[in-house]
Amino acid sequence: MKKLTSSCVKMPILPLLSFLFLFFAHSHSHSLLYDQEHAVLLKIKQYLQNPPFLHHWIPSNSSHCTWPEIRCTNGSVTSLTMYNTNITQTLPPFLCDLKSLTHIDFQLNFIPGEFPTSLYNCSKLEYLDLSQNTFVGRIPDDIHHLASLSFLSLGGNNFSGDIPASIGRLKQLRSLYLHQCLFNGSFPAEIGNLSNLELLHAFSNHMLPPTKLPSSLTQLNKLKVFHMFESNLVGEIPETIGHMVALENLDLSKNGLSGQIPNGLFMLKNLSIVYIYKNRLSGDIPGVVEAFNLTELDLSENNLTGKIPDDLGKLSKLTYLCLSMNQLSGTVPESIGRLPSLTDFIVFLNNLSGTLPPDFGRISKLETFQVASNSFTGRLPKNLCYYGRLVGLTAYDNNLSGELPESLGSCSSLQNLWVQNNELSGNIPSGLWTSLNLSSIMINENKFTGQLPERLNENISELSISYNQFSGIIPLGVSSWKNIVVFNASHNLFNGSIPLELTSLPHLTILLLDHNQFTGPLPSDIVSWKSLINLDLNHNQLSGEIPLAIAQLSALNILDLSENRISGQIPLQLALMRLTNINLSSNNLVGRIPSEFENLGFASSFLNNPGLCADTAVLNLILCNSKPQRARTDTRSASHVIITSLVVAASLLALLSSFLMIRVYRKRKQELKRSWKLTSFQRLSFTKANIVSSSMSEHNIIGSGGFGAVYRVGVGDSNYVAVKKIRSNRKLEEKLVSSFLAEVEILSNIRHNNIVKLLCCVSKEDSLLLVYEYLENHSLDRWLHNKSKQIAPGSVLDWPKRLHIAIGAAQGLCYMHHDCLPPVVHRDVKTSNILLDSKFNAKVADFGLAMMLMKPEELATMSAVAGTFGYIAPEYAQTTRVNEKIDVYSFGVVLLELTTGKEANHGDEYSSLAEWSWRHIELGTDVEDILDKEIKEACYMDEICNIFKLGVMCTATLPASRPSMKEVLKILLNCSSNSLTIGEKNGIYDSVPLLKNSKWENQVEYYTDDD
Repeated sequence: MKKLTSSCVKMPILPLLSFLFLFFAHSHSHSLLYDQEHAVLLKIKQYLQNPPFLHHWIPSNSSHCTWPEIRCTNGSVTSLTMYNTNITQTLPPFLCDLKSLTHIDFQLNFIPGEFPTSLYNCSKLEYLDLSQNTFVGRIPDDIHHLASLSFLSLGGNNFSGDIPASIGRLKQLRSLYLHQCLFNGSFPAEIGNLSNLELLHAFSNHMLPPTKLPSSLTQLNKLKVFHMFESNLVGEIPETIGHMVALENLDLSKNGLSGQIPNGLFMLKNLSIVYIYKNRLSGDIPGVVEAFNLTELDLSENNLTGKIPDDLGKLSKLTYLCLSMNQLSGTVPESIGRLPSLTDFIVFLNNLSGTLPPDFGRISKLETFQVASNSFTGRLPKNLCYYGRLVGLTAYDNNLSGELPESLGSCSSLQNLWVQNNELSGNIPSGLWTSLNLSSIMINENKFTGQLPERLNENISELSISYNQFSGIIPLGVSSWKNIVVFNASHNLFNGSIPLELTSLPHLTILLLDHNQFTGPLPSDIVSWKSLINLDLNHNQLSGEIPLAIAQLSALNILDLSENRISGQIPLQLALMRLTNINLSSNNLVGRIPSEFENLGFASSFLNNPGLCADTAVLNLILCNSKPQRARTDTRSASHVIITSLVVAASLLALLSSFLMIRVYRKRKQELKRSWKLTSFQRLSFTKANIVSSSMSEHNIIGSGGFGAVYRVGVGDSNYVAVKKIRSNRKLEEKLVSSFLAEVEILSNIRHNNIVKLLCCVSKEDSLLLVYEYLENHSLDRWLHNKSKQIAPGSVLDWPKRLHIAIGAAQGLCYMHHDCLPPVVHRDVKTSNILLDSKFNAKVADFGLAMMLMKPEELATMSAVAGTFGYIAPEYAQTTRVNEKIDVYSFGVVLLELTTGKEANHGDEYSSLAEWSWRHIELGTDVEDILDKEIKEACYMDEICNIFKLGVMCTATLPASRPSMKEVLKILLNCSSNSLTIGEKNGIYDSVPLLKNSKWENQVEYYTDDD
């Protein structure tokens, strides 16, 4: 028994020891691995220069697996995520010392350099997202070493060259993002070998040469989403696209595709979204019976002909149908009006005719209905807003008749009503005028009747009702239309006087009341019309004199008072406004025409006013000196005594008044000195009294903006400063002023020859005066676009001066972006903020300091009045992300203005100069044909073309695609020395690899005050 017991005791010892040995070995190994990974993570933090967002990464006993950027599996780091954290360093080369990494996400940062091949050491990597950074160079040909990847996102970078064929060897890929890069080589057919691929994004690769859609892509029978819009695709869509049986979402829009839409496309049973607009596809729309899952179909902006297929009415899941801008004809099938899921019906700009299906909106929850520019007849469907979801009704340029549907009167969701140029008639549904969300009413060129309402929805900014049969008076309630920007009521039957209440609309820019039956004088108190650009009151029965207050409307550019009964003289102040267009003909005006109007540009502006005369024959009026001057000696003799007595009395009264005024002036001057506070940032040669006691009157204004006017103020015998007076209708809060002054002090320390010096700030409780150095040649926009009476007509900036100005402004911005710590982003770069001294040296001005003093509601108001449309980078308009690239975009617009001579808002109502320039490049327009004729000299042509192309690159939609200001400056300096050549073989993009080459770093020279 003892033996047995002993044997039973001894037998388990060896296995137990083995277990304990393995346990402690594993624990030791696990502890060692933990320590190693902890050390690597702290090393990563140090490599990234200890960014604030990693403040919690500290040596401690707490597990790094609890850090939000880390995910662990079985105690080992498997995931590292640093999304949108403003990283500006390259990726740590030792990242793969974390041996178990399967997931790396560094998207939406500013990571520079080439693709980090050190990631090949991450042998387990399955997920890699490096999108939205600033990587440059080529994607390496051996990227297939990342063999385990199932997700790869490299979009939104500056990668160039070919997309490597080796990507086709990443057999595990399910998602591939290669969008918005600078690829200028081939798109590999080998991507068709990715048999597991479910999502492929290759859109917005503008720099790809004309590329046919590889037929091999149709082998991707697991692909669900394929987006390759805006990527220079040409040729036909392969008929074999029907082999992509899993395809659900297809977007090939904005390319150069041609031919017909393949029938196979609509045989795909899983297809839910198709976007193939803005191409050159032709032929009829094929039958679509099999595509019963289709929810969105966009075939707009092609050359499609024939009828809309009846088969479309069988797509019961269709929510979005856009066939606009084609050559479709015939009627709209009745069945489309009964599609149960349809929310958006868009067929404008076709040759469609007949009546619109009456069931539109009755069955589906319609939101958008756009049928403009066709030949539709009959009435609008009466149930368009049946479910109260209709946002936009666009039906202009048709032959529609009858009244507007009564249901629109209770359609609170409606925002835009555009039905102009039809045969519509009757009264406007009463509730429509006050519809809660309505912002734009355009019903002109119809046969509507009735009167204007007392109340109008306060959101309405545009009211166009011209060429109708509206009658009655403009109601006194017009004063409540506070947000009206455009009011066009011309060619109607309105009568009565123009009410004073109409003059209280502060945002009104266009007022057209011509061809009506208005009577009485013009309102005299019109100072609220500060934004008014166009005032047209011709063909009425207005009387009285031209009010002097019109001369205070600083924005006014067009004035037409012709065909009325206006009398009196033409105010001299009107001549000083430098109006582009003025017409005072066919009135009862008398007296001498101001000399400023004596030129051919106003030859027809004063005709048919028998009492007017001119000093020259250029205006086709009676000459003033040809009128006989009859002596009136008897009158003079009779009144001589009375006049003498009046002169003596007036002199005594003037002396007394002068004495009182001097006392009041001295007292006020002392009060001013006590209430104003001066904060100096430079050594000054003047005092605050020189500024606050100066005459900041209208004739001293040298510029203006949304926040106030800028005055030229003398501070010595021949010295001047520029004073920006910031308006405010409220007492400025103390905290706000303190914050403002702190920011001003920071910016006052920016010292550079190409940045306007901020000398001091003078403030009191409701006003601020910013005092800058004065620059004799004012702003660049005045020279480019002849916007100043200080600049002689016909004065032109030659090309050497323009290039000199561009270099100077670039040097200022380069200093702000690359030499200031932290970098300073201007946020409002434009030609009016580039000032010129006597030698045309450029200086960047106006950092938008005044905006800091505005409350949010005031900012919204100001932006409506004083926006900078045309200069704003797309990402700045859409998000709150602000970095140096928004300045690069704006500066690119300045370069386009310098080379084309056009303004930043040049284009149609939906586009800007930047978009106009990109469109010409995409169409292959010869650049020389769109340059400013004033500077087209053969010896500078290559230089000007290069700078135009640089401007186009700077205005790329994607921030990562834009060069830095350092790179921009380098190109400008090279252009200046005629050493830069941008080849034409691949268009504007040949210079991009050069721009993005790291050897350019630290080679840019610019000059500071110290130089």
